[in-house]
Amino acid sequence: MDKNRATVQKNINILVMVLLGGLLVVLFRYGWLQLVQGRELSERMRYQVGQDYLVQSPRGAIVDRNGRELAVSTMTKSLFVDPNHVENPQQLAEDLAPLVGKSVEDVLEDIRVGGGFSWVKRRMEQSEYEAIRALIREKGYANCLGFRDEAKRYYPNDVLAANLLGFVGTDDKGLEGIEQALDKYIKGEVTESFLYTDTQSRPILDSIFVRHGYQGDRCKTIQLTIDSAIQFIIEQELDRAMAENNPLSITCIAMDPRTGEILAMANRPSYNPNRFWDYEQDAWKNRAVSYIYEPGSTFKAITTGAALQENIVSPNQIFVDPGYVMVSGKRIQNWNNASFGTVTFADVVKQSLNTGFALVGLDLGADRLIGYAKKFGFGELTGIELPGEESGLLYNPDEMVASDVATMAIGQSVAVTPLQLITAFCAIANDGVLLKPHIIKNIKNANGTTYSETKVEEVRRALESAPDKTLVGLLEQVVATGGGRKATVRGYRVAGKTGTAQKVNDDGTGYSEGKYIASFCGFGPVEHPQVALLVVIDEPLGDSFYGGQIAAPVAGRMLSQIFRYLRIEPTTDASYDETELTEDVGEGDTSGASAAYESQVVTKPKVEEKISQPERTNSPEGTAVVPNFTRKSIREVARIVAEIGLTLDSSGSGFASYQSIAPGEIVEKGTRIYVEFSP
Repeated sequence: MDKNRATVQKNINILVMVLLGGLLVVLFRYGWLQLVQGRELSERMRYQVGQDYLVQSPRGAIVDRNGRELAVSTMTKSLFVDPNHVENPQQLAEDLAPLVGKSVEDVLEDIRVGGGFSWVKRRMEQSEYEAIRALIREKGYANCLGFRDEAKRYYPNDVLAANLLGFVGTDDKGLEGIEQALDKYIKGEVTESFLYTDTQSRPILDSIFVRHGYQGDRCKTIQLTIDSAIQFIIEQELDRAMAENNPLSITCIAMDPRTGEILAMANRPSYNPNRFWDYEQDAWKNRAVSYIYEPGSTFKAITTGAALQENIVSPNQIFVDPGYVMVSGKRIQNWNNASFGTVTFADVVKQSLNTGFALVGLDLGADRLIGYAKKFGFGELTGIELPGEESGLLYNPDEMVASDVATMAIGQSVAVTPLQLITAFCAIANDGVLLKPHIIKNIKNANGTTYSETKVEEVRRALESAPDKTLVGLLEQVVATGGGRKATVRGYRVAGKTGTAQKVNDDGTGYSEGKYIASFCGFGPVEHPQVALLVVIDEPLGDSFYGGQIAAPVAGRMLSQIFRYLRIEPTTDASYDETELTEDVGEGDTSGASAAYESQVVTKPKVEEKISQPERTNSPEGTAVVPNFTRKSIREVARIVAEIGLTLDSSGSGFASYQSIAPGEIVEKGTRIYVEFSP
């Protein structure tokens, strides 16, 4: 019995040793497979039972100040081919070509790339995707054709704000405009996932729960300051102006002078960013920030502000206009080569007399004139959140001769961008304080929280409050009774300045004969400016090329619609029709840096009066009875004065508070009457 027990024990020991040996072999093999061959076997397994899958999130949206979508992305399918598994390239190309809109040879080229992956068509429409899916099922192409999810950019409003928004290339990279400037914030996010799939590349096991339509954690939503309704108003009027004047191009900017926010920014010609490849590259550019030009008489507002600030002139200061002045051997003349005689500085501004501004510029001198130009932001980047901005050109004051100073005072010998000019006018409208322009209102994270928000940023004070208010009054008279009358908006007080600059030759030497840039820049309502507007028309065709003739009416139509859209209440008597103008004052600039061109104000008799006229008593022939102008607007006073044959001198803005000749007095026609206006 003891012997049997010993035998059993021995057998047990042998069995245990065998089991332990087997276990050691298994452990050794397991360790070998895991530690030595683990990575290789894992990659082999992944290749056999699944695939790496790139998950892309859509690009962040761009919306206007009211949340209206301007640029959005949706996930679409992109088709690729695995050349290694194509059995019959010719047949595949013939089947695929008509469905993807390519030639058979183009598809064959995609297959000839070789390797395991080659794009056939990216970001297909849904109809194309469905047709190719049906082909794959019908012809059994699942082993060589496949799809990847990619984001496709859409611009739902087509041309609207195209030059501002820009567009996106095939690799989800912003190439122009906001898309380029803020690409790092809104670019779609690409992550890599591993999917277990069956033999038809369909997800299995846990892979069926992989997030599709993944929105991403880093791409953000950009809210712009522009209002798409105002943008539409402006672009509609630009299309009309293009048809009427057939210019080389037109640029327009609308801005809130209280905040520096861009309300609209548009160019013509433009393009459709959904099909940007169909257009010339010049159409992609945003001329509002990348185009520099001589501003002409619109720059006289800056000269006026500088002269008022330095106490060189006052609105009622008398000038004797000889018709032209000679400066450093160069002739600077008025539009008609004739003298306007004895005029006030207010008349110099209203009639945009080059002689008067040249003399004022010489009194200012190079240092002060350049200094004020810099205070208003010329010669430097504004810093707006857009690519391609130019800084413009300013003289070094140490290198300026007298003729340079005189011509700069009338808007030559200086190059600006449209954005710089309207920013300067916004400073005038904002009590003399220059603000940094911006077009980004805020940036939102993917989860809806605020990443950043743009605040009002004061750059510097360009003018003190008192001279700035005087300047605003003078600019209001330009629109009410001067060269900018076609920018008048019935019921509203508008201030502004027209300009007509002769274009510089492409080589920078002299001026191009018969080529002009007509412009108007202004703001309103004067008592509480909410909108500043700039219209720049480059090389209009035909005889009408003055800013007062073609740019001012465009601006007037725009402002009228914008005021109504913003529900701004009228502040002046709007119950009568405006006096029609057959021509307007136009500010031409010198030929070869010296000649000036302007046109006269010619009024057309009114067909019908809609307001009662001031009471008049009989007066001898050739005389007139002075009416009571108290509490009348500048436009009303100007209209009545013109009708009874008097000449108006005025200062300030708002409503008449003082007149130099008492009501009821009988004076000779042509008598000059001074009327002071105050808020």
